[in-house]
Amino acid sequence: MLNNYETVFILTPVLSEEQIKEAVKKYSDLITAAGGTIVNYENWGLKKLAYNITKKSSGFYQLIEFEADGSFINDYEVALKRDERVLRFLTVKLDKHAKAYAEKRRSVREEKAKA
Repeated sequence: MLNNYETVFILTPVLSEEQIKEAVKKYSDLITAAGGTIVNYENWGLKKLAYNITKKSSGFYQLIEFEADGSFINDYEVALKRDERVLRFLTVKLDKHAKAYAEKRRSVREEKAKA
């Protein structure tokens, strides 16, 4: 059975737009290779960090919502930990309420993009 997850990760601010897309593609491909599906991807852009991480005061925030088997998450997080481009990450399993909220947030965002 596939569970719903979302991962927010912060990429180092010295990356180019192309390098950011490459990093996101790497993790999207990891998910799909393990039999998961990408539900949503959002680029939140460059944001100031609350505190410095490895002497960096800002980072590129990325969000990936996906469905995957629970046994895959450990391997996925190990790949995130080993990547020097990733400053921090958080993967959360979505319950039914969080899933409904994420769907509502996506629909509001899509309506704003149309307007």
